[in-house]
Amino acid sequence: MPHLNFVQQGHGPLVVLSHALGCDLTMWDGVAAALQDRYTVLRYDHRGHGGSAGSAAAYTVDDLAEDAAELVRAQSTGPVHFVGLSMGGMTAQALGARHPQLVRSLVIANSASHYDEAARTMWQTRIATVLAKGVAPIADGALQRWFTPEFRSDVNGSVLVANLRKVLEGTAPAPYAAACAAVANIDLDAGNARITCPTLVVCGARDEATPPALSQTIAHTIPGAQLRSLDAAHLSAVEQPEAFARLLTELWTGLSARG
Repeated sequence: MPHLNFVQQGHGPLVVLSHALGCDLTMWDGVAAALQDRYTVLRYDHRGHGGSAGSAAAYTVDDLAEDAAELVRAQSTGPVHFVGLSMGGMTAQALGARHPQLVRSLVIANSASHYDEAARTMWQTRIATVLAKGVAPIADGALQRWFTPEFRSDVNGSVLVANLRKVLEGTAPAPYAAACAAVANIDLDAGNARITCPTLVVCGARDEATPPALSQTIAHTIPGAQLRSLDAAHLSAVEQPEAFARLLTELWTGLSARG
């Protein structure tokens, strides 16, 4: 297991935040700030991202779930609220199926449970580009999928977009390609049918990377899952942090009320 870089802030029940491909834990700055008065927020960098060790060795989303499980065991004495977006949402699905005792609830945002052949071909093209030319050539396309045009042109939004461009372009090509391969080959539907904890699925109404139909599929395959939508593109937690955090606290407050 690679060593995972993480930061922890706030006080209260433990919440773990798992970021998207090509991002790092700073993706969660706005959400963490909105939660820290009522929750202990732990956010971490996936292997090969941010400050976490990585390599070009192949791995799967199940391996990312094992990374997360090891972190939860090390940092918590009981089950946690686990929130994942995109690749982090895939990690959440695998974690919930493989380690139900570690999760009090799941939030799966802007994610997918499987890809068709056309999508896998797209991923292979991206992998080839990154290995040949680095991450920078795919950055413009990624940012256009991650954020709405209004957010990219907004004074405050453009600063966040620029910061995440630096994170993306600073990701080493080989670990990035390995992460792309892990994402491309997901097959999580059967595991989702075994998830037993309360689950919220969040989609971005303007998400072109993982369109709402993919979130609908996840919600349908996880027993009792709720589905909510935000007016955002792919990185909904960056574009709408307060609204995203409200969805989380509504879920968790409801669980607390039910004991």
